[in-house]
Amino acid sequence: MKKFIAVFMISVLAVLTLVGCGTDDDSTSGKTENNSESGAVLRIAAQPYPLYTPVYVAQELGYLQEEFEAVGATYEWQEFKSGPLVNEAVAAGEADLGFMADLPAIIAKSTGQPIEIVSNIAYGEKGLAVLVKADSTVKSIADLKGKKIAYATGSYAQHLLALLLSNEDLTLDDVQTINLGASDQPAALANGEVDAIVIWEQYISKLTSDGTAKVLADGTGVKRGNMITYVVSDYAKANPDVIKAYIRALNRADELLASDPDKAAEAVAADFGVDTKLMRKIISNFTYSTELTAEDIAEITKVKDFSLDAGIISKDVDINSFINTEYVKAAE
Repeated sequence: MKKFIAVFMISVLAVLTLVGCGTDDDSTSGKTENNSESGAVLRIAAQPYPLYTPVYVAQELGYLQEEFEAVGATYEWQEFKSGPLVNEAVAAGEADLGFMADLPAIIAKSTGQPIEIVSNIAYGEKGLAVLVKADSTVKSIADLKGKKIAYATGSYAQHLLALLLSNEDLTLDDVQTINLGASDQPAALANGEVDAIVIWEQYISKLTSDGTAKVLADGTGVKRGNMITYVVSDYAKANPDVIKAYIRALNRADELLASDPDKAAEAVAADFGVDTKLMRKIISNFTYSTELTAEDIAEITKVKDFSLDAGIISKDVDINSFINTEYVKAAE
C-alpha cells in the first residue's frame, strides 16, 4: 500500500500547498488540511471512483479545506480500492470516516463496528453493472449459470449479482465466484480468466467505450445503489462541527455538479483516470445528494434485510440507530 499525504499548513500570512499523487494500489493519493494546531483531525478513508464524485470535487476545488478551516479542523486523506478495505482501516483505528456503497457499510455495522451513517453521497442504478466481453456468447443473466464471475466480495457488486440471479431463479451457488478488486477485473475479463465481472464506474464507461466489454445488465429497476458516508460514532459526538463541515463541503460540490457539471468533470476526471468528456458522461448516470430521504433509508433497509436473509451478514442491524440524519439537517 502506497500512501501519499500532502500537507496544507494554513498560517496568518500564507497557505503552503503540497499535493501528493499515487497509483492504483491499496491506498493512493492524499492530503491534509491544517489551520489549527489544537483543532480536531478527521481521518478520511476514500475510494477513487466516480460514485463519490462530490467528495472529490470538494477536495479538488478547496471546499473541504475552506469548510474545515472555518471550524478550526484538519483532515487527512487516504485512498483504498473498495469498501471492505475502508472497513478494515476504520476497524483498525486508522480512519474516522469512510464513504462507500450500502452493503459494505451494513457489513461493518453488523460486525459490531461503532459507526453511523451521517449522509448520503449519491445513487445511480447504472453506476454498477455486470460486464462480459464484447464478443461473448453470454446473452443473458440466465446464461451465467456455471460461469466464472469476478467481483469484490463484500462490495455492493455482490448484492447486485445476487439480485439479478434471483430474478432468474438462480443463486450465487449456481455460478463460480472469484474475489477480485475492481482494478484487477478488467484484465481478468480481457484475458478470458473469467466470463463476467460485476463492476462500477469508472470501469463500466471505460471498458464499454473502448470496445473491450458490453453491459449484460445493470442496476436499473433492481438496485438503487446508494453511496453513503459513515463515521465512528464517538468521533462524531466529540466533533459534530467537523462532520457538519464535511457535509457542507459536499453540499457545495452537489450544487456545482447541478449547475456546472462540465467544470466539475474537469476538476476530477484525472482522479478517476478518465478524460473530461467521459467523466461528464459518467456524472449523468448519478444523482448526487447528501440528503437521507425516506426512499434512501428504505433502500438501505432493503439491502440489510436481503443481506441477512442471504447469510451475507449473520447479525441484524438496527437501521434506526445506524442512520443518523441530524448532521445533514444541521448542515443545511
